[in-house]
Amino acid sequence: MMTPLEELRHSSAHVLATAVLRKFPEAKLDIGPPTDSGFYYDFDLDHRFTQEDLEELEKEMKAVVKERQPFERREVSRKEAESFFRERNQPYKISRLGDIPEGEAVSFYQNGDFVDLCAGTHVRHTGKIKAFKLLSIAGAYHRGDEKNKQLQRIYGTAFPSREELETYLRQLEEAKQRDHRKLGRDLKLFHIDDKVGQWMILWTPRGSVVRQELQKFIAGELFRQGYSQVFTPHIGKLDLFRTSGHFPYYRDSQFPPLVDRDFLEGLADEGCACSELSNRMEKGEIDGYLLKPMNCPFHIRIFDSQPHSYRDLPVRLAEFGTVYRWEQSGELNGMTRVRAFTQDDAHIFCTEEQVAAEVGGCLELVKIVLNKLGMDNYRVRIGLRDPDSSKYTGEPENWDKAEAACRDAAKTLGVSFSEEAGEAAFYGPKIDFVVKDVIGREWQLGTVQVDYNLPIRFDLSYIGADNQPHRPVMIHRAPFGSLERFCGLLIEHFAGDFPTWLAPEQVRILPISEKLFDYGRRLRADLHARGIRAEVDEHSDKLGAKIRRGQLDKIPHLLIAGAKEEEAGAVSVRSRENGDEGSQPFAEFITRLEAEISERKLTVKK
Repeated sequence: MMTPLEELRHSSAHVLATAVLRKFPEAKLDIGPPTDSGFYYDFDLDHRFTQEDLEELEKEMKAVVKERQPFERREVSRKEAESFFRERNQPYKISRLGDIPEGEAVSFYQNGDFVDLCAGTHVRHTGKIKAFKLLSIAGAYHRGDEKNKQLQRIYGTAFPSREELETYLRQLEEAKQRDHRKLGRDLKLFHIDDKVGQWMILWTPRGSVVRQELQKFIAGELFRQGYSQVFTPHIGKLDLFRTSGHFPYYRDSQFPPLVDRDFLEGLADEGCACSELSNRMEKGEIDGYLLKPMNCPFHIRIFDSQPHSYRDLPVRLAEFGTVYRWEQSGELNGMTRVRAFTQDDAHIFCTEEQVAAEVGGCLELVKIVLNKLGMDNYRVRIGLRDPDSSKYTGEPENWDKAEAACRDAAKTLGVSFSEEAGEAAFYGPKIDFVVKDVIGREWQLGTVQVDYNLPIRFDLSYIGADNQPHRPVMIHRAPFGSLERFCGLLIEHFAGDFPTWLAPEQVRILPISEKLFDYGRRLRADLHARGIRAEVDEHSDKLGAKIRRGQLDKIPHLLIAGAKEEEAGAVSVRSRENGDEGSQPFAEFITRLEAEISERKLTVKK
């Protein structure tokens, strides 16, 4: 059942399709669902849509709205529906007809001359659509499969009122200014290169500073909570992931396994087809290696490499481990959706009695991270198993205990939380932090998972107080998640204006003339000696241009060095937080700056 807003947006998608067929009668239509932020419709058309087309289509949509066309539903037989779309050369609709289960009603919705295969529901008539906007054009593979033809997708949005639409459009404009892909390029934070791969992030020196500072921050918290750092390889034997269940549970989102070259050549000589190779590999008849999609099997093997007693537990293993996942090409997006990324991963092996305290510690760590970065507007979501799905491993009673542990832990946070069936990992339920950024967008960041199943699959044990073997419980947690994704979101959250402790360049010294270059270099040497990242602008530009360049480069502190400042051992300070602060002793500025950095203070742009 659709909400009123979803009905409005779904109806707007039908009005868009109506307008497209009026302008381009030869267009073939696929689907046009509502989304969280609007709607879209996919078209197969030789003509390539342009921005000018969107403007014309909006005008036509307004004409359809003005006609107040009723949305009328009627049920038809499958045969009638197939004949209808075949006569109109709409093959995608015939394909979608096959998605409707046998015995379920087949329904059409009609507004004016436009008829669509649709379960509904809709607003009463097109005149109810009062505030809409077509936003963009993108490519989209039919059914999201890159093996299929790429269609043209038109995105739009709709709201009940013009005021709500205008607010949303202002947020979109703000989002464009904050786009991490643009800012990352302008601020030289990262690079994506076609010759390397569109799904691989090349961290530049400036971007690497941000990443390293985040790693240092979390490493300090990990030491405080008693974690041990480990390092594991990027690749492991396929049998390891068969045992964990990642292969084949995550098979579609993994890179293909690597098999010994000589063995493959032998199979080829025997006439082994690719399909047979794949089947034999899935059955475990053929071994190989896999680029790791997860770090947990490696940490499990580290834990199991030596005996443990109950006195040793909990064992907390942490790693900044790079993993590899085969995301669909249409979903790749800058830093936020890539195929190779580094997780601030950790796994805790504990007794059942320790689960509550350990999960609480993990949640506390996530809260520390988010609050330190000013991301304190968040909600909590508990991902549970779907009892009707077969993708989950393990016994129901263990799932019940793990889900109860997640609920109990979430109650301690003091914030409301929701429960969503089907959102659990295949081995256990999870607690996700969904953060709302400064312009209202939501992002899933930190996660904590309770797992009774992988210890069983790997036959892990520890010796209890009764001198008998017992099964540990495993907790997975990642406060940042992916460092690539987290940094991409941070760029947008701060609009590139990182707090001083994270900024790639914390101070820039602006000598007002070439004669002051030596003074600027001495100041920089003093700052470097204290571990403060500083540079000297030795361009021949006038001071105003240097100040403007520093602001565009989003430097938190600009120090103007003139003859009077050199004579007094001072600098004239312009800071992001306070603007022009005037002249002050250099030593006094350093004391304040060191405190700002050590406290990891959030600074607000003035």
